[in-house]
Amino acid sequence: MMARLKLAIPAPAPQEMALSPEDRMYFEIYDAIMEHRLPAGTKLTEQALGEIYDLARHNVRKVLSKLAADGLVEIEPNRGAYIASPNEQEAHDMFELRQTLEQLAIQKVSKKATAADFKKMRQMIEREREAYMQGNRPLWIRLSADFHIELAKLSGNQLLVDMLRRLVSRTTLLISNTDTAGQQPCSFDDHLLVIQALEAKNEQQACAEMSSHLQQCACRMTGRTDKRFDLRTALGKPAA
Repeated sequence: MMARLKLAIPAPAPQEMALSPEDRMYFEIYDAIMEHRLPAGTKLTEQALGEIYDLARHNVRKVLSKLAADGLVEIEPNRGAYIASPNEQEAHDMFELRQTLEQLAIQKVSKKATAADFKKMRQMIEREREAYMQGNRPLWIRLSADFHIELAKLSGNQLLVDMLRRLVSRTTLLISNTDTAGQQPCSFDDHLLVIQALEAKNEQQACAEMSSHLQQCACRMTGRTDKRFDLRTALGKPAA
């Protein structure tokens, strides 16, 4: 069920699957982070999470440690666990690395992808567009991030996918919650330009479109938020 490599962040589990309490906690926190219900810098207390999920503190620690290994949570000695909040320099470094890795992915995809692969990517972009137009920001953010992972999967290099999954998730933490129409932090229009260039066998243009897209994403990152909220509500749990 969980990813094979430590760097990999698994996709959310289907609702119908039977999950252990620890896995349920993992996936629900993952969803809440990616959908910005738990913003960067949020403290995750073991006691509160134990009460919400009816888990012993050592089980809660195991889940938090896994989220930390995935790059979504930072555990600070004597202070506890927090949703990762990369600083400006780390954000710069992550996008610099993403530029290199995603260019490599495009180079490989241009040689391996089929018409069926491109059809699947276009369908994903259309779902992303629909989510945005319907005002479903959480789904839009998730699909925007997933596009980059799915594109990397077409490269056939699993290690590349795992590394990008961690970077994409961590940079998604910093997407502004106040972006408006025309200022998308991860634009479906940009995604479509990348796919169109790949379909046209224009690898150079596809690389240029991805580079420009990532530069725009990097410009729309924000720092730690001071927003206060109820942890139980953010995780979609009823009041105790």
